[in-house]
Amino acid sequence: MHLFDLPKIDGHCHVLDPVRFPYPPEVPYHPAGQELGTAGYLAQVMAAYGTKHALLVGPNSGYGTDNRCLLDAIAQGEGRFKGIAVLPPDTDSAALRALQHQGIVGVAFNPALHGLDYYADIDDLLARLAQAGLWAQFQVAGDQLTALLPRIRQTGVRTLIDHCGRPVLADGPQAPGIQALLALAQDGQSVVKLSGFAKFSQTGYPFDDVRPHVQRLLEAFGPQCCIWASDWPFLRAPYRLDYGTLLQLAGQWFGEAQCRQMMWDAPARLFSW
Repeated sequence: MHLFDLPKIDGHCHVLDPVRFPYPPEVPYHPAGQELGTAGYLAQVMAAYGTKHALLVGPNSGYGTDNRCLLDAIAQGEGRFKGIAVLPPDTDSAALRALQHQGIVGVAFNPALHGLDYYADIDDLLARLAQAGLWAQFQVAGDQLTALLPRIRQTGVRTLIDHCGRPVLADGPQAPGIQALLALAQDGQSVVKLSGFAKFSQTGYPFDDVRPHVQRLLEAFGPQCCIWASDWPFLRAPYRLDYGTLLQLAGQWFGEAQCRQMMWDAPARLFSW
């Protein structure tokens, strides 16, 4: 199935424009070269592949909690973009409401990068997100989700799980992290992004080792709670990745009805496009 002409929403992209929005010096990793992607260039990529909207995720790399580039992209995007911000844990409800008015639909947490201890004090923020109807987006790796699952359930926050949960595939489907992710599927309040395969595949494109895990998630969550995402412009990618080949892969792995749900119906409903 050829997906270039199917209207799509990309569930995970980044914008990085250090010329207009310099990186804060205290953020240790500064993306450069082919990792950069301005909002204007992303719009051109989207037009080339029939992608109508994109959920922009504030990158911990480069910007940390500086959301100016993200908010500017949304403001200038003529409705194309909504965003997931990166915020300190003491962000209050008034600040969250102000960000909602600027197109922010959730907050990103990245234990895969920072570790679990870094997020020891986020429970009050998770509760405020739940009260505001905002998403908590987690990028975990291995078995990290097992420690977060009780906190997610206690606060009742709607949850986005990045990049298939980034499992250690060699540990098998009974690994605690995978089982925690499947438990979230049963709660009915969580969504998983079928993306970021290069972050946990051991074989590389076309990610044959990843496919059984993706199919397991699709069966558990259903296409109504799975969203496709490119992860453009592929920060810290271990090798070259391309938007078109990822779309081609989705056309090989999923049926047309599933693609329509994961690439349009689900993200349009979940993020109010």
